[in-house]
Amino acid sequence: MKYLEEFRNQELAGKLSGKIKQVAGKDKIHLMEVCGTHTMSIHKSGIKGLLPENIRLISGPGCPVCVTPNSYLDRAISLSLEEKVLITTFGDMLRVPGSTKSLEQVRARGGKVRMVYSPMDALSLAQQNPELKVVFLAVGFETTSPTIAATISEAERKKINNFLILVGHKLIPPAMKALVLDQRIGINGFICPAHVSAIIGLEPYQFLARDYKIPCVVAGFEPLDILQGILMLTEMIVSGKAEVKNEYSRVASFAGNQKAQAILEKTFEPADSEWRGLGTIPGSGYRLKAELAHRDAEKMIPVQVEPTKTHQGCKCGEVLQGLVEPPNCPLYGKVCNPEKPIGPCMVSSEGTCSAYYKYVGVAP
Repeated sequence: MKYLEEFRNQELAGKLSGKIKQVAGKDKIHLMEVCGTHTMSIHKSGIKGLLPENIRLISGPGCPVCVTPNSYLDRAISLSLEEKVLITTFGDMLRVPGSTKSLEQVRARGGKVRMVYSPMDALSLAQQNPELKVVFLAVGFETTSPTIAATISEAERKKINNFLILVGHKLIPPAMKALVLDQRIGINGFICPAHVSAIIGLEPYQFLARDYKIPCVVAGFEPLDILQGILMLTEMIVSGKAEVKNEYSRVASFAGNQKAQAILEKTFEPADSEWRGLGTIPGSGYRLKAELAHRDAEKMIPVQVEPTKTHQGCKCGEVLQGLVEPPNCPLYGKVCNPEKPIGPCMVSSEGTCSAYYKYVGVAP
């Protein structure tokens, strides 16, 4: 715990809090984090309570499960009902509601769905069950996509031809641009995602500072990391500067993980992608390269998918945009809770509603 305790020191947190208040003055400052782990840490550590009232922290679309649209889930559900198809997925996708049902509910009714702990587990299942088409639900940001790219490379090497993926990857920087362009939110600065930045580096955020005058700081997940990141952003905003800075230099670098980037470039290419709440954002997702099209479940296994429906009253889309906070949703804490989630923001361990419910609770 030695190195963790150094980043959780209450005395230093108080000093950073005082410095932030001093620098901020009375200017209204809106900062957005776009990482679910940051969202959980902010609520767990009580960061908001350490900040002056004129600094507002906004939780953005930092949860990959949450931003996955119903249309993707509906297709996965339809695939699970095909005779010789096995859906494999991480556990957090099981309970996410599609238009009318979840993968967990479909599995209980006979749908072929298996939870795995890694895409390599799914590849092993494909190797052990050559009579099945094993489809892995490839959902996640730039953090998880390299492991899936590596699994596809291994499937090619071993000629395991019954391993496919349903591509649902999302790229963070294009979504950040869409959020900046939405004048309703009024973002003054970004706390950039640390895990994503460890892969892509700092360069992909430069356009935000250069073209839109929005400062960015890559920050770690511990309380002092986040407070230091907020101080760095506040200093830039008050002084009128817009740069991309790195608080998390012990892990993230300007160039990022070049080996991971290389395997991504070999496997995927950017494509337009639909985000829950944000709609279709140009260049914000991946598709498999043409030479790997035989690994694309959407192309190789045609299915009938039910018309997409939204959940009446659920504000998950608006929460993901930072337009409302969870208590502003009429379902929050009433009919929607972690035991019976209506929307994905309450399902995922990184969802804003889940974080709020766990650490803030429900007003009496």
